[in-house]
Amino acid sequence: MKRFIHLFVVGCLGAMLAGPVWSQNGPGNGNGPGMGRGQGPGQGMGRGRGMGRGMGRGMGAGRQTGDNGPTSGHDGQAGGQHGHDDRHDADREVFQYLLQNHKQITRTVRDLPNGVETLTESNVPEIADKIKEHVEWMEYRIEESNPIRMRDPLFAEIFQHTDRIKMVHEDTEKGVKVTETSDDPYVAKLIQAHAKAVSGFVEHGFAEAMKNHPVPTDAPVKKLTPAHPVIAGHGAVVQLPDAAMQPRSGTKLLVDVTRGAAPGELNSAIENIAKYLNIYAGGGAEPADAEIAIVFHGAATLAVLNPEAYAKTFGTTENPNLKLLQQLHEANVEMYVCGQTLISKGADPEDVVVFVETAVSALTAVVNLQADGYAYLPMGN
Repeated sequence: MKRFIHLFVVGCLGAMLAGPVWSQNGPGNGNGPGMGRGQGPGQGMGRGRGMGRGMGRGMGAGRQTGDNGPTSGHDGQAGGQHGHDDRHDADREVFQYLLQNHKQITRTVRDLPNGVETLTESNVPEIADKIKEHVEWMEYRIEESNPIRMRDPLFAEIFQHTDRIKMVHEDTEKGVKVTETSDDPYVAKLIQAHAKAVSGFVEHGFAEAMKNHPVPTDAPVKKLTPAHPVIAGHGAVVQLPDAAMQPRSGTKLLVDVTRGAAPGELNSAIENIAKYLNIYAGGGAEPADAEIAIVFHGAATLAVLNPEAYAKTFGTTENPNLKLLQQLHEANVEMYVCGQTLISKGADPEDVVVFVETAVSALTAVVNLQADGYAYLPMGN
């Protein structure tokens, strides 16, 4: 029987919630008669290149066309970008329909030593027909190596092992019965984990579809431990080496700080900047070099006063920001304070701590740094 059909019976419902995309190596919009799996001309797309959904294979000569013309590549567009094929919208409608009606779908799963036996059905004829339609088109995608682009880790992993999965598939009056096994113990675990995830879709619908499902493993779960790779005691981060959007070396970041703080308290914006340094130093797969510059103005202006000037202004014994500011300075962070705001608040450039430079204005500092290629990040209240 056809391999891996069961993976799509209901399991792909969740993937469509996030708008998964298909490759366009499958049916085109040809003009041939539909000779697919029903009798006579069909209503959808034929199994080959033609139009129609009957009980054989479409015979028309179709041509794949994407939004920008003919397409190619695994993901449906030249260069491997994401795209839709001609069946995408119809399949999406089926998936959404089944998720919306999940309470009227029943599913039983029996674990086997090397896999599972499942039965997915509905007492509502229309829903049962949609389950069967879903299976039919997912069968086509498997046969033609034209899969859904799964973002769920479990689905992505099981797609890597379809050649080790044995399927026995049988349509019932109300749905689909599948026995799915593998001689590979690891793949058998994937099958069982996948069956559990699919049952979650049937039980919870869209709520389950929003989850990522982990790949089963015998290894202990690695605990994410906070660390301070550059700035000790501040801005703790955890390393996420497999996450998307890794820190890039060569990044230039301008942090425009206008956030104030109560006298005697550490300004939380400075704490955030410590976290940025730690992210680039130890949050990703590899440390990444980054240049960071800070411009203080507005309510944050007086955070950079030397201890004597700060104590005189606020009636404290010290400036609670200076220890962390010095750590940032030693980590090669450039720091500037707006001279115009400084003077308007009754302070002088001589009152500024030695490692912070007084700029003519925040305006000129921000404009100049952006002209030098720094990405702008405002940090107000």
